[in-house]
Amino acid sequence: MHWTLKPKPDKSQVTALASTLKVDYLVAQLLLQRGIDDYNKAREFFRPQLSDLHDPFLMKDMEVAVSRIETAIANSENILVYGDYDVDGTTAVALLSSYLLESYPNIATYIPDRYTEGYGVSRQGIDFAEDNGFSLIIALDCGVKALDKVTYAKEKGIDFIICDHHRPGDKLPEAVAILDPKREDCTYPYDELCGCGVGFKLIQALASKKGKGIQELLPYMDLVATAIGADIVPITGENRVLAYYGLKRFNTQPRIGFKAIINQIKKSALSITDVVFIIAPRINAAGRMKHGQHAVNLLTATDLNQAELIAADIEQYNTDRKGLDKVITHEALEQIQKNREENNFTSVVYKDSWHKGVIGIVASRLTETYYRPTLVFTKSGDKLAASARSVKGFDVYNALQGCSEHIEQFGGHKYAAGLTLLEEKYNAFKSNFEKVVAETIDPALMTPELLIDARINLEDISPKLYRIIGQFAPFGPGNMAPVFMAEDLRDSGYARGVGEENKHLKSAVFQNGGRPINTIGFNLGNKLATVRSGKPFAAVFTIEENEWQGTKSLQLKLKDLR
Repeated sequence: MHWTLKPKPDKSQVTALASTLKVDYLVAQLLLQRGIDDYNKAREFFRPQLSDLHDPFLMKDMEVAVSRIETAIANSENILVYGDYDVDGTTAVALLSSYLLESYPNIATYIPDRYTEGYGVSRQGIDFAEDNGFSLIIALDCGVKALDKVTYAKEKGIDFIICDHHRPGDKLPEAVAILDPKREDCTYPYDELCGCGVGFKLIQALASKKGKGIQELLPYMDLVATAIGADIVPITGENRVLAYYGLKRFNTQPRIGFKAIINQIKKSALSITDVVFIIAPRINAAGRMKHGQHAVNLLTATDLNQAELIAADIEQYNTDRKGLDKVITHEALEQIQKNREENNFTSVVYKDSWHKGVIGIVASRLTETYYRPTLVFTKSGDKLAASARSVKGFDVYNALQGCSEHIEQFGGHKYAAGLTLLEEKYNAFKSNFEKVVAETIDPALMTPELLIDARINLEDISPKLYRIIGQFAPFGPGNMAPVFMAEDLRDSGYARGVGEENKHLKSAVFQNGGRPINTIGFNLGNKLATVRSGKPFAAVFTIEENEWQGTKSLQLKLKDLR
């Protein structure tokens, strides 16, 4: 683990900002590191306003998309709302379908089957639309690369509106409208929206045509916040506003489907971290283990009893998923060791019996272990399907492009992608991928980097500082929770391993004879000897609040120590 202290902003700038905002020097430093250098930017950051959201009609093709939907409604056409089976896709389908159903009945939803249809727009989905008299398909979180599928639909007299956020290929599909802020010819001011975020811009445009304000769309923002957290898009700009109001909604008036999950986990207030690690895996488990339509049914439920029954099923899928993920990760790690590939530039593993629903999670686990671009393959029909994950700073999508001669189909982002190929091409692809990555990756990227915002003394950690940092939330890419480093720490004799196999480290540390503060270090049980050595050590951590038997106290959540 490589520790990197972020550059300190200019001292006079920090002093000036601290004076303008009437905050401590440390808080002003943290704000400047986030690009907040004046009063107005600070106001936008601390008090996100719905008025900060952009005009949806600034997005290329928005006018055409709205017009086509209005025509469909005027002509009593059947509209199929189509989306991918992950969190971003299912929340987007729930959002758009429930919005349209408020005023128009001829709406149905379609989520492709992960196993028989795979990712994105499928011919099976288009055939379903034709057989059931749908003349308009609105695709969410997919479609921007579905050239042949959109043409296939067009031949059947079915129009497409695409709401996507993935990078388009060289050519665009022949859709009526393509809403995608990553289009080269789209000048929309913010291009980091998730698929559900693009869907939200569409309902914002539809609502504004009816003279409705943004306030009326607040009930949909819990869905958008969930997708923003799950899809790991930057929580900056428009995403910050949507996540901020979405979390507010979550914690005051969540939709019935979310309420059913919250009732099960018995948590009173949810942060974006809870949404990512508690809510999102459950929504995802439906598509991973059974079918994504279960997630849509939960998110559009209007009866709490019905929602709780669906939530109980989804809870079981999530439990099953955890068990599978553990077994397959173990088998994948064994495969890497058996093949003596621990020192490769990539991890590429395959077993035909691995469950397709969890290979993305397994790829993430392997990346945590070996920290390098990773692909996990399994058998899917007559082809092999894989999930790809990358390390910070390396574009796995570009690396896959460099191996495209071996690939049938691929799509995704810089850090996560999916692909299919023929089984006989697997070995050639594997060696080509290793070669491409070895030639293009900076070796420094293969050591995890721990970015540190500032050095701090333990005596400066106070409830007031914690409260102010809490106002930096929601946290996520582009606005991570501040990370601190403290040196010359000593253990107060309390250090011990906790959890299964003493995997975690619990201690209380002090500095310069000051008062001890409790710490917890997940997966840092192997550092127990460092803490107990009697020698001073340095630690990197975030500050959090711990509640034990009704008493709240601050503790350090350790990231690393040495």
